Amino acid sequence: QVQLVESGGGLVQAGGSLRLSCAVSGGTFGNYAMAWFRQAPGKEREFVAAITGSGGATIYGDSVKGRFTVSRDNARSRLFLQMNNLKPEDTAVYACAAGGFIDTRDAVYAYWGQGTQVTVSS
Repeated sequence: QVQLVESGGGLVQAGGSLRLSCAVSGGTFGNYAMAWFRQAPGKEREFVAAITGSGGATIYGDSVKGRFTVSRDNARSRLFLQMNNLKPEDTAVYACAAGGFIDTRDAVYAYWGQGTQVTVSS
């Protein structure tokens, strides 16, 4: 059974940084494309970033390009999201997900973490 657990969320002022982590267990981590999605209250889930199983390619949502960086450590079965120059509109619950191939669509990813709250104050 594949399990994903996010950590690293919190409260930060606009312009600040946070680093999210996603610990994966119960599967072969290197076989999964990994992604981050976020959802704010009253809004639909939004694609943030994704990375191939090998870590050789990444894609980003338009709203975070140039500010966020997704990476992975396959030896430790960990996924990361470095978030810089945070804005109030980045406030959301951030969830990591695992799937068979890299994509911006949430339906592609079969396994999901519970999410971690990121709040950016003005």
